[in-house]
Amino acid sequence: MKPVIFGLSGLALTPAERAFFARADPAGYILFKRNVETRAQVRALTDSLRELSGREDVPILIDQEGGRVARMGPPEWPSFPAGPAFDALYDIAPISAIEAASANAEAIALMLAEVGINVDCMPLLDVMQPDTTEAITIRALGSEPMRVAALGRAILQGLQRGGVVGVVKHMPGHGRAKLDTHYHLPTVTASDAELVVDLEPFARLNDAPMGMTSHIVFEAWDAARPATLSSVVVEQIIRQRIGFDGLLMTDDIDMKALSGTASDKAAGAIAAGCDLVLDCWGRMDEMEAIVDRLDEMSAVSRARLDRAMATVAGVRAEGDVAALIAKRDALLALT
Repeated sequence: MKPVIFGLSGLALTPAERAFFARADPAGYILFKRNVETRAQVRALTDSLRELSGREDVPILIDQEGGRVARMGPPEWPSFPAGPAFDALYDIAPISAIEAASANAEAIALMLAEVGINVDCMPLLDVMQPDTTEAITIRALGSEPMRVAALGRAILQGLQRGGVVGVVKHMPGHGRAKLDTHYHLPTVTASDAELVVDLEPFARLNDAPMGMTSHIVFEAWDAARPATLSSVVVEQIIRQRIGFDGLLMTDDIDMKALSGTASDKAAGAIAAGCDLVLDCWGRMDEMEAIVDRLDEMSAVSRARLDRAMATVAGVRAEGDVAALIAKRDALLALT
């Protein structure tokens, strides 16, 4: 198995993709809007991925946070609020905010599980600052670490009840970035002491099954390399100081924050200590180059993957989506 998660080009596997994935055996797959149309279509696609991999628990990921970051939406699926809605409720009624976030996450998970998706790339544990990039502020859970951790825990638990693994992101924190990593490489100049705030939610949720890195340079820790490509950040900050021993994947290596070829970035991330590379766009030439460059997934990384997927093994996703949404909406109406 290769330590990479690949995207797909369309609504169904092409013959070329089917042959390539059978040969390459990637660790998992990620879906985007270009891959989803109807319930029946998505279920057929995920079933084909499980059949092809020979693994019932093959990770099939999606970014379904709510708000602007939602790959599945109306009219086929309901819309969901983003993180700031729960942050606002927390100002008024913290327990209600936690209950709303948990119910919302469980409803999302049930919706995903119905079509065979078993990993959702949420929650964001990035602590907002006054000048945080809009790419994060429209999605974040707040500017106070304890609040972010409490809401993040509720989201992870809600997802798990619905049979879906959550991914905490973007380690070791995206809140101080003033630029959007989709287009630019941000540099954070905050001191090590100041960055304790950013680490706190991740440290409180360091037992999360999966985590995702950020493509950000932290001068206090490694002025030469972004976190995704930095063994100092991965090993000393994420693994040791945060204490995270779950499956660590990169953010999408195609984002413009990282430079170089796809295979160089993939190899660099694995060398830095990431367990998996996330390559989202389904470009066959890049995927082939990545597979040719990477060794097989390490035993340690495979154990982390298996442990993460085991957290939802046997979960019977039987909740009532409509009832959960109604509960969430009644709580959010308090604002």
